[in-house]
Amino acid sequence: MRDLPNGEMRIYLELEVRRVACRRCQAVKREQLDFLADNPFYTKRFAFYVGRRCRTSTIKDVAEELNLDWETVKELDKHCMREKLRCIGTPAPKALGIDEISIRKRHTYRIVVSDLVRERAIWFGGTDRTEASLDEFYRFLGPKKSRRIRLAVMDMWKPFRNSTTRYAPQAAILFDKFHVLRHLGDALDKVRKQEYARLSGKGRAFIKGQKYALLAHPHNLEGSARKNLKRLLTANKRLNTAYLLKESFRQMWDYRSEAWARKFFENWRAQLK
Repeated sequence: MRDLPNGEMRIYLELEVRRVACRRCQAVKREQLDFLADNPFYTKRFAFYVGRRCRTSTIKDVAEELNLDWETVKELDKHCMREKLRCIGTPAPKALGIDEISIRKRHTYRIVVSDLVRERAIWFGGTDRTEASLDEFYRFLGPKKSRRIRLAVMDMWKPFRNSTTRYAPQAAILFDKFHVLRHLGDALDKVRKQEYARLSGKGRAFIKGQKYALLAHPHNLEGSARKNLKRLLTANKRLNTAYLLKESFRQMWDYRSEAWARKFFENWRAQLK
């Protein structure tokens, strides 16, 4: 099996491994050597060496440098990462960030959970973004450590909220600002489509091609885009009302007092009528 190199010279170890015939199961078993990697043709310290090289170089470059197959380098790197995770142990986060990541086309997702205090990812898994997939994380964490969680930051995805409420009921759930504003943007775009379908002629011409101007932050609009938006809001009362409701909601994050923020929200919600 291959071991750490000595300069540019490759080092191989040659040794005899005992094979034992088991009287109980009648099978022939091989002696387990704790200094070998998951791939028995390489030692653990060589696997760690490959793993360190992969931190600063691509797998292809490491494979060419060490005269190894690409798949072999990938497996040795995985072995190195598994050992590092085993040494770290199960994390004990107090503030979680929960999100999903798309790994290929056709909406195939995996869940990523981060420790917001230590600022690092601590779990990646599941088969989709359902409750069952996030439940796997809480089972991995265990009931004792789940009860220590004080905050969970996530988007407004109901399965994430249900799973967190079930396994960590004491944790406060915080919806991030981006997703709240995105829902408001979707509502405004729905009003835009309804108005486009309702009107005809000149009234419809004001709305056509103004989706970006309506959904963008006012500070990001310049020149003709700003003028077209002003002309549209002047011409269409319903869109003007919806636009003002969407933009005024940004004040929510300027409050530092829960009582004043709640009062603002109740007044804002009353205006929806």
